[in-house]
Amino acid sequence: MSTALPTRRDEAWRYSDLEALGEVWPAGVQSETITVAAGETRALTLVADAAQPVSVRDWAVTIADGARLDIHILNLGARYGRIALDVTLGEGAHFELGAAQVAGGKTTLEIVTHVRHAAPGATSRQTVRTVLASQATGTYLGKVAVDRGAQKTDAGQSVKAMLLDRTATANAKPELEIFADDVKCAHGATVGELDATQYFYLTSRGLPPAEARGLLLQAFLADAFAGMDDAGARETLEAAALQALERIA
Repeated sequence: MSTALPTRRDEAWRYSDLEALGEVWPAGVQSETITVAAGETRALTLVADAAQPVSVRDWAVTIADGARLDIHILNLGARYGRIALDVTLGEGAHFELGAAQVAGGKTTLEIVTHVRHAAPGATSRQTVRTVLASQATGTYLGKVAVDRGAQKTDAGQSVKAMLLDRTATANAKPELEIFADDVKCAHGATVGELDATQYFYLTSRGLPPAEARGLLLQAFLADAFAGMDDAGARETLEAAALQALERIA
């Protein structure tokens, strides 16, 4: 890792809180290498909470032939929280990312991914949901790169952000770089507000406004954790997300 502080000229850091980053760079960056052996299946969960006002994590991930890795993340943070994943997939490997971000105040949160399909027949899915209030900023930058010869690649990105206040900011940039011709790759990104029709439906049936709002936000974030096999881990993430929503909503 370079010791020079990144600048906004680097697309991966364009929306970052560079002032906060400077307080931990580079010694405070938590770097980790994760290797999933051929044929192995692993699942990882991470709750990046407000215990550390400034938190920067950088994971380098290799998923060997026929292996699978599921990562589920809840990014909360107090001031600045960044999680970067650099993933390389072998033949027939699978990568699953389900991530949720919840922020209020002047917090800046970001998830940055680079998923490289380096061999044929690999699949990847990324689902990211973000809820922002006050003057918070939430970012997802995700690049899927398909190498020449990585035929039968199947990759998808689903990115959605919900703004509870007009002063909050959401940035989303799913990106595809494809050098193979027999692939199935799709991405989508939306930024919006709470669905007024759904909200009206719930309140018209007797739910208090605050409870109706909370249920809709919970359901929105639950998309990120829907595919988890570990029910206990899913409940832990959902409970932490609910507490975060109660603090900002």
